[in-house]
Amino acid sequence: MGGIIDKITEFIKELLQGWVLTNFEIMFTDVNDKVGTIAGEVSKTPSTWNSGIFDMIKTLSDNVMIPIAGMIINFVLVYELISMVIDKNNLHDFNTAIFIRFFMKACIAVMLLSKTFDIVMAVFDVGSHIVNSAASAITGSTSIDVASTLQTMFNEQFSEMSIGELLGLGMETMIVSLCMKIMSVLITVILYIVYQIYGITEYEKPIIEG
Repeated sequence: MGGIIDKITEFIKELLQGWVLTNFEIMFTDVNDKVGTIAGEVSKTPSTWNSGIFDMIKTLSDNVMIPIAGMIINFVLVYELISMVIDKNNLHDFNTAIFIRFFMKACIAVMLLSKTFDIVMAVFDVGSHIVNSAASAITGSTSIDVASTLQTMFNEQFSEMSIGELLGLGMETMIVSLCMKIMSVLITVILYIVYQIYGITEYEKPIIEG
């Protein structure tokens, strides 16, 4: 009689172990798939991600932001020049150095203003270059062999766990997996709303899918 109970207990434990391992395998496999996708997405520059939004931002920068910033800089420079003239007793105490510094500051300010958009885009280009150069290393270091990893991590622990512990672990992994899927759905919905707001004609596949 005791042997039959032991067999039934062992059978139930094997079922629960398989359930837990399946939950872990689904989660780890999903992580593996998403790492490669994310590496590809983060390597995109703004113009590659969506040329329509990129052109709109560039147009706003060239036609709206830069003229406004130019007027502000112009006001600051004129105010500073007037202050220098007054401070130097209407140029009676003339000092060439202060005007050289003034013109240098003005030239640097104008140059930075005119190249602001290019500087910002350069940051994205550098980031894209770094990610592309390190793509193989990122994928290789984050990719895991699901089957062997699970066997190594959990075989000994599973053999020592009772039915109740295995059942609790299985419920926990199932809840975590369900939460991941809910987050995936929410992210998909949010991305879709963003695409609709910005008028993107082609709906790009989200990074994280349910």
